[in-house]
Amino acid sequence: MSPESGTLCGSEVLDNPVWSALTGPHRAFAEFAPAGLAARYTLDTSPFSALADPQDPRAWADLAALAGPGEEVWVTGLLTPPPGWQTLVTVPGVQLDGRGVRAGAAPEAVALGLADVPEMLELVELTKPGPFLDRTVELGTYLGIRHEGRLVAMAGERMRPEGWSEISAVCTHPDHRGRGLAARLIRAVAAEVRERGERPFLHAAAANTGAVRLYESMGFTLRRSPLFLGVRTPQV
Repeated sequence: MSPESGTLCGSEVLDNPVWSALTGPHRAFAEFAPAGLAARYTLDTSPFSALADPQDPRAWADLAALAGPGEEVWVTGLLTPPPGWQTLVTVPGVQLDGRGVRAGAAPEAVALGLADVPEMLELVELTKPGPFLDRTVELGTYLGIRHEGRLVAMAGERMRPEGWSEISAVCTHPDHRGRGLAARLIRAVAAEVRERGERPFLHAAAANTGAVRLYESMGFTLRRSPLFLGVRTPQV
């Protein structure tokens, strides 16, 4: 059945996308807690952790055991940490469904890999699109556009819940904005996602209204408004 029908690996996996990714397509990048009720990406690929059931105190206890006492972890969803956990940062976000996006190749785009990571990290540091670490590039396809040999724009894939792939690390050097580079790269990454029979989606900070408007103009639609939480595990 076509993934566009919405009946195969339906959008319910996006309610807990990190858990779906780590127990599915991204299992090779997962570290599991002792009881198997929580997991996290390896620390050099992504900062995100997940709970099998965010309503289950045992899952939170398992995540604490995985991370260790007094450690900062990042989770996403509509979450209320149990007593003993400290909320450090709360970032309201949006989750956008990309089934309506028109995908297409970007002939000027080049594939990015481990050799490009130093340049990618420089661009991320300048533009702040969200977490990008030394091995994030291994999570999926990353495409970039160069100008006179210099990387000036990129986009790629981060979380891969079953049947879906999150478009992420969308950024353009300030000197090259206004040329539609980000939109072309998003469509090109979306084409790669659909070639595998999956569906694109993405997350953005709700306060980044300019980016959200761009995504909506391309056909992304609001699915839900999760929170991105930086929390500290109990000290003991």
